[in-house]
Amino acid sequence: MTRLLIAAALAGLIGLSLGIGAASLFEGDGGWLLLVSRLPRTLAALLAGAGLALAGVVVQLVVQNRLVEPSLTGTPESAMLGMLAVTLIAPGAAIALKMGVAAAAGLVGMAGFLALAARVPRADPMLLPIVGMIYAAIIGAVCTWIAWATDLMQFLGAWRLGEFSGVMQGRYEWLWGIAALAVVLYVLADRITLLGLGAAQARSLGLDYGQTRVLGLVIVAAITALVMVTVGNFPFVGLVAPNLVSRWKGDNLRANLPLIALGGGALVLGADVIGRIVRYPFEIPAATIFSVFGAAVFLWLLNARPGRRAHG
Repeated sequence: MTRLLIAAALAGLIGLSLGIGAASLFEGDGGWLLLVSRLPRTLAALLAGAGLALAGVVVQLVVQNRLVEPSLTGTPESAMLGMLAVTLIAPGAAIALKMGVAAAAGLVGMAGFLALAARVPRADPMLLPIVGMIYAAIIGAVCTWIAWATDLMQFLGAWRLGEFSGVMQGRYEWLWGIAALAVVLYVLADRITLLGLGAAQARSLGLDYGQTRVLGLVIVAAITALVMVTVGNFPFVGLVAPNLVSRWKGDNLRANLPLIALGGGALVLGADVIGRIVRYPFEIPAATIFSVFGAAVFLWLLNARPGRRAHG
């Protein structure tokens, strides 16, 4: 029954996404509009949300903290820094090169966060997200300074604010790489689960901890770069979807991965649909809508922590 309700809700969201827009599908060449604009936009939202949700659960297991996600590790900001470098040095570079540099820069930024995380006391799980926010803000400030000095603020604004109004056929297909990375994560699900036990216990169970950790973080950086270069940055997706699924279905990662991907995609698509409805025929960026929702969920997660309940 639950699966039927989920399928029906997702089908309804997809139907709304395909049907909502300034132009009607029943006037003029509606078939062309559907194939060139509405369908790519819907698929882009689903793929971006699924990828960021999966990236979030990997990061949470690596740092052993459910309140952390890619946007709280400096990864998107580092990827933007890489994109700025490419834009300045080789403005005509192919999109594959831009994504590769963004992913590499994101990985370096995440390595910096992990180095900080190793020095943060684990007694209070809230400390690590705060450190991540400060770290991301510092890298973001550097990005802003470089963009301001080189007259690239418009580019930086487009990368920071995730939205789908510019998605059309031929401008979103790189996001299908997320589907391939999701398959890799599913194959590695049991190994990635062991990362959440910590280095000592994971190694005692026969896991090559260092190799698995690096592989998981490379996948996170690649997903972040794919989403950011194609549709921009979306905060909180990697925090909300994994936590909601975990509270509903438990901590079996292999069983939860499809639900996490589905939940992330549905939430981002829902934010995009709401953004198109609130000020129709104008749009509010999906990232803006999701940031409000994600912040509310984040506060709820903080209040619902077992330690906080016991303390109160």
